[in-house]
Amino acid sequence: MTTPAISPLRQRMIEDMAIRRLAPGTQAHYLGAVAKFAQHFGKSPDRLTYEDVRAYQLHLVQSGASERSVNRMTSGLRFFYQVTMGLRDAPSRIARARESEKLRQVLTPDEVARLIEAAPGPKYRAALSVAYGAGLRPSEAIALRVADIDKDRMVIRIEDGKGRRDRLAKLSPRVLAELRAWWKIAQPRVFLFPSRMAAFDHISYRQFNRAFQTAATAAVLGKSVSPHVLRHSFATHLLDQGTDIRVIQALLRTTTYRPQSARRDGRCADFLSVSSTMRRNGADRGTTVLPKS
Repeated sequence: MTTPAISPLRQRMIEDMAIRRLAPGTQAHYLGAVAKFAQHFGKSPDRLTYEDVRAYQLHLVQSGASERSVNRMTSGLRFFYQVTMGLRDAPSRIARARESEKLRQVLTPDEVARLIEAAPGPKYRAALSVAYGAGLRPSEAIALRVADIDKDRMVIRIEDGKGRRDRLAKLSPRVLAELRAWWKIAQPRVFLFPSRMAAFDHISYRQFNRAFQTAATAAVLGKSVSPHVLRHSFATHLLDQGTDIRVIQALLRTTTYRPQSARRDGRCADFLSVSSTMRRNGADRGTTVLPKS
């Protein structure tokens, strides 16, 4: 069976995204957004205008699409028009939907302890422990290499994190103990959490999520949660302990993250910038202890 030829326009967009080193998932989403947009009107996207984009956005909203779905589509169309089509005014001409602000789901320290204790095996106990104890994204936790753990400096090297940025995350003594216990059992050579299916690859997000959901069910949390809740809980527990919000933002390497705390009269922490001085002074090297299980 012959593979359909890629149009020159689609090929150019693929090359534009490759030049900017967009993540594979982002590239696939952008291409899908433009394809669905073109299919809706039955025309090539380079023959559609900003007015067509507006009409398509209205169609999505009236069809019941969420603000996030509309904005994800909008990001793909903005890239297409601004970069591939060379229209510099695309960001100002293609509006984004205002997203409602919702409280993030978080776990209590006791719930985190129960979740980790209920992990299906030592590999996932260690993976969940480092995801929470270092405030890592699931994608960062599963891709850790043995060489990324620096026990002398008590830091974890994160390569190609969100935005293709490398960074250092803190390594607490409790997390180090969990990782050591796992290493003594499996003695992984490359990836800290290797896949059983491929010797030189790490576990997938799907495997990590499946283990997380198994542990969440066994821990009887009574709430619907995803693996990312560990990162939110990490930040919220630091805030509850009195850690400055700017230090938390330095730990997470973001200037727009604001965890919620029940101890702050139900109000969200302020958006504050993280100064370069704070980063240089190692504000992100403080120790956070995993809840006792």
